[in-house]
Amino acid sequence: MALIDETTRFNADSINSPVIGIAARVGKHDSGMHSHAKAQLLYAPQGCMSIKLQGRKSVLPPTRAAWIPAGVKHCAIMNNVVEYRSLYFDLAVAPQIDQIKIVEVTPLLQALIERMAFWEWDKPESEMTNTLALFIEELNQSTEQLLSLPIPSDPRLLGWIDSLNQPTAIAPALNQLANKIGASSKTISRIFTRETGMPYQSWRQQWRLLRSIELLSQGLQVNDVAYQLEFSSDSAFITFFKQQTGTTPLQYLNSSA
Repeated sequence: MALIDETTRFNADSINSPVIGIAARVGKHDSGMHSHAKAQLLYAPQGCMSIKLQGRKSVLPPTRAAWIPAGVKHCAIMNNVVEYRSLYFDLAVAPQIDQIKIVEVTPLLQALIERMAFWEWDKPESEMTNTLALFIEELNQSTEQLLSLPIPSDPRLLGWIDSLNQPTAIAPALNQLANKIGASSKTISRIFTRETGMPYQSWRQQWRLLRSIELLSQGLQVNDVAYQLEFSSDSAFITFFKQQTGTTPLQYLNSSA
Protein backbone atom coordinates (compact mmCIF):
# COMPACT_ATOMS: atom_id res chain seq x y z
CA MET A 1 0.00 0.00 0.00
CA ALA A 2 1.35 3.44 -0.93
CA LEU A 3 -1.74 5.70 -1.13
CA ILE A 4 -2.75 6.97 2.31
CA ASP A 5 -5.07 9.58 3.82
CA GLU A 6 -5.26 11.57 7.06
CA THR A 7 -6.68 8.57 8.98
CA THR A 8 -3.88 6.17 8.02
CA ARG A 9 -1.46 5.27 10.80
CA PHE A 10 2.00 5.26 9.28
CA ASN A 11 5.52 4.84 10.61
CA ALA A 12 8.19 4.43 7.95
CA ASP A 13 10.75 3.23 10.48
CA SER A 14 8.57 0.22 11.34
CA ILE A 15 8.42 -1.05 7.75
CA ASN A 16 11.19 -3.38 6.65
CA SER A 17 11.91 -2.22 3.11
CA PRO A 18 14.91 -0.33 1.70
CA VAL A 19 12.63 2.27 0.06
CA ILE A 20 9.17 3.26 1.31
CA GLY A 21 6.97 5.51 -0.82
CA ILE A 22 3.70 7.18 0.09
CA ALA A 23 1.25 9.41 -1.77
CA ALA A 24 -1.41 11.43 0.03
CA ARG A 25 -3.90 14.26 -0.31
CA VAL A 26 -4.41 16.27 2.85
CA GLY A 27 -5.90 19.59 3.92
CA LYS A 28 -4.75 21.59 6.92
CA HIS A 29 -2.11 19.53 8.69
CA ASP A 30 0.78 20.00 11.11
CA SER A 31 3.01 16.97 11.60
CA GLY A 32 4.67 18.33 14.76
CA MET A 33 8.41 18.13 15.30
CA HIS A 34 9.69 14.61 14.68
CA SER A 35 12.51 12.68 13.05
CA HIS A 36 13.05 9.35 11.28
CA ALA A 37 15.74 6.71 11.38
CA LYS A 38 15.40 6.70 7.59
CA ALA A 39 16.35 9.55 5.27
CA GLN A 40 13.43 11.29 3.56
CA LEU A 41 12.57 13.16 0.38
CA LEU A 42 9.45 15.35 0.65
CA TYR A 43 7.67 16.77 -2.39
CA ALA A 44 4.28 18.37 -3.18
CA PRO A 45 3.21 18.11 -6.85
CA GLN A 46 0.15 20.25 -6.03
CA GLY A 47 -0.30 22.94 -3.40
CA CYS A 48 2.50 24.14 -1.17
CA MET A 49 3.87 23.03 2.19
CA SER A 50 6.31 24.63 4.58
CA ILE A 51 8.81 22.79 6.73
CA LYS A 52 10.58 23.86 9.89
CA LEU A 53 13.95 22.34 10.67
CA GLN A 54 17.12 23.32 12.51
CA GLY A 55 15.92 26.85 13.29
CA ARG A 56 14.87 27.57 9.71
CA LYS A 57 11.66 27.65 7.72
CA SER A 58 11.55 26.50 4.10
CA VAL A 59 8.73 26.39 1.57
CA LEU A 60 8.11 23.68 -1.00
CA PRO A 61 6.09 24.79 -4.04
CA PRO A 62 5.38 22.19 -6.75
CA THR A 63 8.76 22.84 -8.36
CA ARG A 64 10.89 22.06 -5.29
CA ALA A 65 11.60 19.09 -2.99
CA ALA A 66 13.36 18.73 0.36
CA TRP A 67 16.00 16.13 1.20
CA ILE A 68 16.00 15.47 4.96
CA PRO A 69 18.83 13.29 6.32
CA ALA A 70 18.08 10.60 8.89
CA GLY A 71 17.72 11.85 12.44
CA VAL A 72 17.03 15.50 11.56
CA LYS A 73 14.07 16.92 13.47
CA HIS A 74 11.53 18.65 11.25
CA CYS A 75 7.90 19.71 11.05
CA ALA A 76 5.76 19.76 7.89
CA ILE A 77 2.89 22.25 7.78
CA MET A 78 0.10 22.35 5.18
CA ASN A 79 -2.46 25.15 5.25
CA ASN A 80 -4.40 24.13 2.16
CA VAL A 81 -5.16 20.93 0.28
CA VAL A 82 -1.85 19.44 -0.77
CA GLU A 83 -0.93 16.45 -2.88
CA TYR A 84 2.30 15.23 -1.39
CA ARG A 85 4.79 12.46 -2.00
CA SER A 86 7.26 11.18 0.54
CA LEU A 87 10.09 8.70 0.02
CA TYR A 88 11.99 7.07 2.89
CA PHE A 89 15.36 5.36 2.48
CA ASP A 90 17.28 2.92 4.63
CA LEU A 91 20.79 4.26 5.16
CA ALA A 92 22.25 1.34 3.21
CA VAL A 93 20.61 2.57 -0.03
CA ALA A 94 20.10 6.30 0.67
CA PRO A 95 21.82 8.99 -1.40
CA GLN A 96 24.98 10.13 0.37
CA ILE A 97 23.70 13.62 1.22
CA ASP A 98 24.34 14.44 4.86
CA GLN A 99 22.73 17.88 5.02
CA ILE A 100 19.30 19.37 4.43
CA LYS A 101 18.88 20.28 0.80
CA ILE A 102 16.08 22.03 -1.12
CA VAL A 103 16.32 21.10 -4.80
CA GLU A 104 14.68 21.96 -8.08
CA VAL A 105 12.47 19.13 -9.31
CA THR A 106 13.24 18.41 -12.95
CA PRO A 107 10.68 16.58 -15.13
CA LEU A 108 12.74 13.38 -14.83
CA LEU A 109 13.07 13.65 -11.05
CA GLN A 110 9.35 14.32 -10.79
CA ALA A 111 8.56 11.19 -12.81
CA LEU A 112 10.87 9.09 -10.64
CA ILE A 113 9.36 10.41 -7.40
CA GLU A 114 5.86 9.69 -8.70
CA ARG A 115 6.76 6.12 -9.65
CA MET A 116 8.55 5.36 -6.37
CA ALA A 117 5.79 6.92 -4.23
CA PHE A 118 3.37 4.25 -5.49
CA TRP A 119 5.66 1.26 -4.99
CA GLU A 120 4.12 -1.48 -2.88
CA TRP A 121 5.81 -1.68 0.50
CA ASP A 122 6.73 -5.33 -0.06
CA LYS A 123 8.31 -4.70 -3.47
CA PRO A 124 11.43 -6.90 -3.90
CA GLU A 125 14.67 -4.92 -3.60
CA SER A 126 15.92 -6.44 -6.85
CA GLU A 127 13.09 -4.64 -8.69
CA MET A 128 14.09 -1.27 -7.22
CA THR A 129 17.72 -1.21 -8.29
CA ASN A 130 17.60 0.52 -11.69
CA THR A 131 15.01 3.16 -10.74
CA LEU A 132 16.78 3.88 -7.46
CA ALA A 133 20.14 4.35 -9.20
CA LEU A 134 18.59 6.81 -11.67
CA PHE A 135 16.83 8.67 -8.85
CA ILE A 136 20.09 9.07 -6.90
CA GLU A 137 21.92 10.31 -10.00
CA GLU A 138 19.19 12.85 -10.79
CA LEU A 139 18.92 14.04 -7.18
CA ASN A 140 22.68 14.55 -6.93
CA GLN A 141 22.64 16.65 -10.11
CA SER A 142 19.63 18.78 -9.12
CA THR A 143 20.16 22.48 -8.58
CA GLU A 144 19.97 23.51 -4.95
CA GLN A 145 17.46 26.25 -4.16
CA LEU A 146 17.80 28.50 -1.10
CA LEU A 147 14.14 28.77 -0.18
CA SER A 148 14.67 29.10 3.55
CA LEU A 149 14.57 31.65 6.32
CA PRO A 150 16.43 31.60 9.66
CA ILE A 151 14.08 31.98 12.62
CA PRO A 152 15.20 34.08 15.62
CA SER A 153 14.67 32.53 19.06
CA ASP A 154 14.80 35.60 21.31
CA PRO A 155 11.87 35.35 23.80
CA ARG A 156 10.74 38.88 22.97
CA LEU A 157 9.96 37.81 19.42
CA LEU A 158 8.44 34.36 19.96
CA GLY A 159 4.79 35.43 20.13
CA TRP A 160 5.14 37.53 17.02
CA ILE A 161 7.01 34.77 15.15
CA ASP A 162 4.17 32.36 15.96
CA SER A 163 1.63 34.87 14.64
CA LEU A 164 3.34 34.79 11.24
CA ASN A 165 1.86 31.32 10.71
CA GLN A 166 -1.62 32.83 10.42
CA PRO A 167 -3.04 32.88 6.84
CA THR A 168 -3.30 36.68 6.72
CA ALA A 169 -0.07 37.48 8.60
CA ILE A 170 2.15 40.35 7.52
CA ALA A 171 5.79 41.04 8.38
CA PRO A 172 5.59 44.78 9.16
CA ALA A 173 8.14 47.52 8.68
CA LEU A 174 10.75 47.81 11.44
CA ASN A 175 9.13 50.76 13.25
CA GLN A 176 5.76 48.97 13.24
CA LEU A 177 7.32 45.82 14.66
CA ALA A 178 9.00 47.88 17.38
CA ASN A 179 5.61 49.27 18.42
CA LYS A 180 4.04 45.82 18.32
CA ILE A 181 6.49 44.07 20.66
CA GLY A 182 7.51 47.06 22.78
CA ALA A 183 11.22 47.12 21.95
CA SER A 184 13.25 49.77 20.16
CA SER A 185 14.11 49.50 16.49
CA LYS A 186 17.80 49.33 17.41
CA THR A 187 17.17 46.41 19.79
CA ILE A 188 15.21 44.49 17.16
CA SER A 189 17.91 45.15 14.57
CA ARG A 190 20.58 43.80 16.91
CA ILE A 191 18.52 40.67 17.64
CA PHE A 192 18.01 39.85 13.96
CA THR A 193 21.62 40.51 13.01
CA ARG A 194 22.89 38.38 15.92
CA GLU A 195 20.47 35.45 15.56
CA THR A 196 19.85 35.27 11.81
CA GLY A 197 22.89 36.94 10.28
CA MET A 198 20.54 39.30 8.45
CA PRO A 199 19.32 42.84 9.18
CA TYR A 200 15.57 42.92 9.75
CA GLN A 201 14.79 44.51 6.39
CA SER A 202 16.58 41.69 4.53
CA TRP A 203 14.83 39.10 6.72
CA ARG A 204 11.47 40.73 6.01
CA GLN A 205 12.08 40.66 2.27
CA GLN A 206 12.98 36.96 2.41
CA TRP A 207 9.84 36.28 4.47
CA ARG A 208 7.72 38.10 1.89
CA LEU A 209 9.31 36.06 -0.89
CA LEU A 210 8.60 32.73 0.81
CA ARG A 211 5.08 33.79 1.71
CA SER A 212 4.39 34.93 -1.84
CA ILE A 213 5.46 31.52 -3.14
CA GLU A 214 3.06 29.84 -0.71
CA LEU A 215 0.18 32.08 -1.77
CA LEU A 216 0.84 31.70 -5.48
CA SER A 217 1.03 27.92 -5.06
CA GLN A 218 -2.39 28.01 -3.41
CA GLY A 219 -3.80 29.54 -6.60
CA LEU A 220 -3.96 33.21 -5.66
CA GLN A 221 -3.57 35.70 -8.48
CA VAL A 222 -0.57 38.02 -8.65
CA ASN A 223 -2.66 41.09 -7.80
CA ASP A 224 -4.12 39.34 -4.74
CA VAL A 225 -0.68 38.38 -3.48
CA ALA A 226 0.65 41.89 -4.05
CA TYR A 227 -2.26 43.33 -2.07
CA GLN A 228 -2.04 40.83 0.80
CA LEU A 229 1.70 41.40 1.25
CA GLU A 230 1.24 45.18 1.08
CA PHE A 231 3.21 45.96 -2.06
CA SER A 232 2.42 49.34 -3.55
CA SER A 233 1.31 47.80 -6.85
CA ASP A 234 1.27 44.57 -8.88
CA SER A 235 4.27 45.76 -10.86
CA ALA A 236 6.21 46.51 -7.67
CA PHE A 237 5.58 42.93 -6.49
CA ILE A 238 6.59 41.43 -9.85
CA THR A 239 9.78 43.53 -9.88
CA PHE A 240 10.61 42.43 -6.32
CA PHE A 241 9.96 38.78 -7.14
CA LYS A 242 12.11 38.90 -10.27
CA GLN A 243 14.96 40.57 -8.38
CA GLN A 244 14.86 37.75 -5.81
CA THR A 245 14.43 34.74 -8.11
CA GLY A 246 15.41 35.88 -11.62
CA THR A 247 11.93 35.11 -12.98
CA THR A 248 8.40 36.45 -12.77
CA PRO A 249 6.03 34.78 -10.29
CA LEU A 250 4.26 32.70 -12.92
CA GLN A 251 7.49 31.72 -14.66
CA TYR A 252 8.87 30.60 -11.32
CA LEU A 253 5.95 28.30 -10.53
CA ASN A 254 6.00 26.86 -14.03
CA SER A 255 9.77 26.43 -14.21
CA SER A 256 9.71 22.64 -13.95
CA ALA A 257 6.56 22.09 -15.98
